[in-house]
Amino acid sequence: MSAPSMVWLTVFFVIPTLLVIAISFHAASPDGGIGTEWTFDTWRHISNPNYPAIIWRTLWISAATTAGCVVLALPCAFAIARMQKKWRAVMAGVIMLPFWTSFVVRVFAWRLLLHPEGFLKHLLFALGVVEPNTQLLYNSGAILLVSIYSFLPFAIMPIYAAAEKFDFSLLEAARDLGARSFLAFRKIFIPGIRRGVISATLMVFIPSVGSYVIPDLVGGKNSELVGNKIYQRTFPDRNLPHASALSALMAIGVLVPLGLVALLLKRQDSKEALRLAESNVSKQRGGAV
Repeated sequence: MSAPSMVWLTVFFVIPTLLVIAISFHAASPDGGIGTEWTFDTWRHISNPNYPAIIWRTLWISAATTAGCVVLALPCAFAIARMQKKWRAVMAGVIMLPFWTSFVVRVFAWRLLLHPEGFLKHLLFALGVVEPNTQLLYNSGAILLVSIYSFLPFAIMPIYAAAEKFDFSLLEAARDLGARSFLAFRKIFIPGIRRGVISATLMVFIPSVGSYVIPDLVGGKNSELVGNKIYQRTFPDRNLPHASALSALMAIGVLVPLGLVALLLKRQDSKEALRLAESNVSKQRGGAV
């Protein structure tokens, strides 16, 4: 039964990944192709002194984007799950509505909005929030803002899917026992939908690590991410081995957190199964007595 899925993953994930890693051990040919000889020169060139700063910028922006999306998605998903059933579909459609518009068009709209002569800059200046020389565009803050806007639906939907199955009577019981609303939300609701939170975290972190359109349009030259370097090495420079090496590094940076999350979930499931088994044994002994 699992054969079709395994074939799909092998053909469209495992084999392309292995090809990318193999290409990184070749040199670039003068015509922009891939050399035939095997070499480690490409990986030696990865030690470019500019790359640590780019990698660090990519990681912290991706982590901040993920944290911002999850923090905003939790109350949104909670509110939608408490609505009447007919309104849930409406709100879910509203959340997915931006996907009907081209991703590039939406990012370009933010570029116009954050422009030094744009409406947002004039509004914030009139309110006294920013100074005349404050730059809203072409910095890491602009990348973070547009990234949170772009990836927020990826966080809301899995958390909402988990919240829809949550037993909200547990929150009422916690409040009856003296817990405040926020404490019940933090201690009961969030742990009860942790799988949805983990799914949302992965669905936001993975695409944000490889993002290159957003930093290219609103980040500027001093806010490059790893995705921008991969694009630069692939198309303008025509250095496919170098781009493959960067892609392999980025894949490792994504797979390591995935492995840690899978290991954590496995341990939690084992503890819950053991706790449930001990509870059943205790009940059986009590019934026998």
